[in-house]
Formats: sequence, structure tokens, C-alpha cells
Amino acid sequence: MADQSKPYFSVESARKPSSRKPNSLTPESKFWRSFKNSEPTSGLILPVTSLDFSPNHPFDLAAACSTSVLLFDGSSLSPKSHSPLSSFTDIAYSPSFRCDGALLAAGGESGLVQVFNPLSSGHAIRRLRAHSRPVRVVRFPRVADKLHLFSAGDDALLTYWDVSTESTLLSVPAAHRDYIRACSPSPIAADVIATGSYDHSVKVWDVRMSPDSNQVCTFTHGNPVESVLFLPSGGLIATAGGNSVKIWDVIGGGRLLHTMESHNKTVTSICLGRVGNEGAGSCGESRILSVSIDGYLKVFDFAAFKITHTVRYPAQLLSVGFSPSGLSRVVGTSNGVIYVGKKKVKEVALEKVGGEIDRSLPEPEKRVLRPTHYRYFHRGQSEKPSESDHVVKKPKNLNLAEHDKLLKKFRHRDALVSALNTRKPYSIVAVLEDLVARRKLLKCIANLDVNELGLLFRFLQRNATKPRYARFLMGLAKRVLEIRAKDVQSSEELRFYMQNLKCLVKEELRIQHSLQEIQGMLSPLLVIAGR
Repeated sequence: MADQSKPYFSVESARKPSSRKPNSLTPESKFWRSFKNSEPTSGLILPVTSLDFSPNHPFDLAAACSTSVLLFDGSSLSPKSHSPLSSFTDIAYSPSFRCDGALLAAGGESGLVQVFNPLSSGHAIRRLRAHSRPVRVVRFPRVADKLHLFSAGDDALLTYWDVSTESTLLSVPAAHRDYIRACSPSPIAADVIATGSYDHSVKVWDVRMSPDSNQVCTFTHGNPVESVLFLPSGGLIATAGGNSVKIWDVIGGGRLLHTMESHNKTVTSICLGRVGNEGAGSCGESRILSVSIDGYLKVFDFAAFKITHTVRYPAQLLSVGFSPSGLSRVVGTSNGVIYVGKKKVKEVALEKVGGEIDRSLPEPEKRVLRPTHYRYFHRGQSEKPSESDHVVKKPKNLNLAEHDKLLKKFRHRDALVSALNTRKPYSIVAVLEDLVARRKLLKCIANLDVNELGLLFRFLQRNATKPRYARFLMGLAKRVLEIRAKDVQSSEELRFYMQNLKCLVKEELRIQHSLQEIQGMLSPLLVIAGR
């Protein structure tokens, strides 16, 4: 079946020099342009219908073509020694790696589902028989489930398998009214899967429910569905059919969120890619990669609902895959050619170990600033303003007084003593009112020693009768005498302050009585004058 004169690995098509300056490219465009061409190897004849990367290191690639499944090493993308897996009597379809990469399953034109150990020989270790027509889609659950497998095909039968016993746990005949050509397991639940059919419908199934009610929801794409993909959150589904890719809200009951119609012909396959640093487990933003028989690969940002990058190929595209390592992007075509774009790496000469030099280190990329980074909030602080900028001056730091600093440290008694030593009435009254608000004033007065209490009495003697503070300070003086009566009787200095305060209060009362008498005499005169 192989024609050695035709390469099945090829470089990406050459582009004309862009008129855009390199500096005008967005960071995402620079990321996708950093995938460079690889060297071609030997060849195939029939279309490459499906591609799948192993989820575990070294992220091997499986490609379905003709009557075999080809295996390629994930780091170099060169054929493995025991490739291909050729236990098929007819065309092979839909290779799928298990969540740990230890098993690989694939369907076939004969209706047989076969399970292989991709690390050993190419002979099947399990053969699952239930379908009467070609099995077009086979998928292992994407979460930690190593025992089960989904399959569906042209007989419209959806089957849930126990791989270890080769038995069916669930069989849904007539799951659709036409060929089932797409399915995608949920990324958050091992028992949930979405299927797409040529009857234009997409259905979500939960195998834990009873056979009569395991259909969770259904919605119509509007064209024969070629590919279905659960997005990372598990609540959204992308479907491809006709010339459009649509995003659906599964949690909302199958509500259509967005339609992308950037292709001119039928979209044949979609997969998830990631924009970010290389390496498994990096937390870059996810993108939808779609390919079509119009020869274009489109990168779609489903968070912003826009196309961020486009690549043109000289052939009809049938399948697409993106390595979990973030280092490889692979596209399969209808003429048996696989286009590989490898992430640009920087050759770094390290110390020789056993006469060899490691040249496989990826070129580090400039990290994109995000609100989760410390530097994000300090960006641009060293920039100088231009003439047209409105400069907002930062207020100068206030020099706090000593008693304010002590209040911030909750040292209430020390703050009161510090304020009394300033001999500034407005500062002392402010501290006293703050202590009242904190319910700490009486406790502070009770803890003052005799000298500190003398400072308080001296302040009361001078300011208790001033109209501005009289109402507050006279009440305070009364409470001080109640709390510290014994100290006042035993200290001559405190008695002196107390006698002076008493005389001032008497004088203030005499003045107030005089003012009231004058007011009583003036009031009738003002009334008469007003008539």
C-alpha cells in the first residue's frame, strides 16, 4: 500500500514575505509563527483520516492511514521501530490513546475495535465485536479511567466497553438517525461523552443513567457534524460541520454561544491547542485549531470569539493534532501527506556527557505579563510622561506625630501621655475623643501614675472652661475625680490643680449667671422694640 516515491511527512507550505513589519505582529502571531518546518521522510498513498497524541511523555503520535495505524516518537516525530500497527483487514480509523498512554485503541472498516500496546509489538491484545458497520470513532475517557472505552460508527450504535473483559456495559442502538462520525469524552467526567452525526445533531450521554434516560441533552448543528470537541471547562462544546465551527453551552441546555464561519468549505476536524510556554502542564490559554478541505488551518480564540492566526496548505486537510508538550502541530491531508510544524528551539551547547551534546532545549520565550504576576502591577513606572500626558502627582507621605504612631500600634496609654506632653489643646482633645471611640479612655486614666495625672489636671485646669472644649472636658473632669479621688487627696500638687479648677468653674458659673440676668433684662426691651 505504500509508495516510497511520495513523502508522507512534509514541510509546511512556503508563504510570500509579509508586508507587515515584525514588530507589528501580536504576541500570539509570533507564537504560531515560531512553529518551523520539519524534514520529510518516506510516504503514503491514502488520506490521513485521524491524528492523536499520547497524553503522557514523550507524547507519541498515532496517525490512521489506509489499513494501519502509524506510530511516531513524540520528541523527534520519526517512525517507531514497531510501527505501523497493521492488524486491520481493511481501512483503520480513529486511533485513541488511553489517559496514561499505555494503550491505544482504533476502529476499522470491518466494524472491529482493536486495542494495542503501543510500546510493544503491533498485534492487538483485545478485539471488541459489537458493530455491524465501520467504526469511525473510538475514544478512551480523558480522565483517570483505564478500564473503559467508547465506540460508535456508521450503524448509529454507541457502545461503552469494559476493555479488560471485552464486554459491553452499555449499548445504545439508533443513538442517531444517521452515521456517527464524531465523538468527544468529557474532560471532567469519565462517564460523559458527546457524539455528532450526519443527521446534523449533537447529543451528550451519561452512561451512569438508565438506558432509557442516559441522553443528557441534544442540539442541532445545522450541517452534517464532522467533529465534536469538549472544551477544557467541560461546560462548553465545539462542533464542526459544513463551513462553520459552533460553540455550545451544555450546562445551559445546549444554548448556541457563537458561530465561526471563516472557512470556505467543509470543516473536517478540530482540536485544542495552547498558547504559552513549552512543556507539559504549562498553563497557557487554550485555542481551537480547525482544518478544512479548503486547505486552511484556523486558530480560534473561543474566549474572545475571534480568529487569531491562519496557515495555508497546498492540499485538502482532513485531520489536525497539537502535542500536549506544546512543541508540535500536525496536520493530515487527503493525499497522504502529514505536515509537521515544530516549535522553534535554540541550540544550546552544554557540557559533553559521554561525547554527546544536548541540543534539544527549547528556546525560552518572553513571559506574558498577567494580573497574577507581581511585575504586572509595576509595569511602566519607570516611563517618563510625554508632553500630552496628564500627570497625576502622588501625594506626599504625611509625617505622623508621635501620639498618632502610638495609636496605630494600639499603645493607648502612651499615646495619651505623648499628647499631654505636647501641650497642644487640639491634639490632646483629638486623642481623648479617639480613645472614647475605642472605649479605652477610662482604662488609660486609671493606669496613669501621679506625674502623668498631674499633666492631665494641668490641661483640664487651663482648657475646661473654654467654650470650644467645655462640654466634653467638664464631663471628663468629673469622671477623673471619681476614678482617682484617693490620688487627688494624697497629692498636694493634684489638690492644688483641683482647687484652681474649682475656682475657675465657680468663676465661670458666676459669669453665666450674670449673662442670664442681662439676657432677662434685654428680652422685654427687644420685644417692645420689635413692635
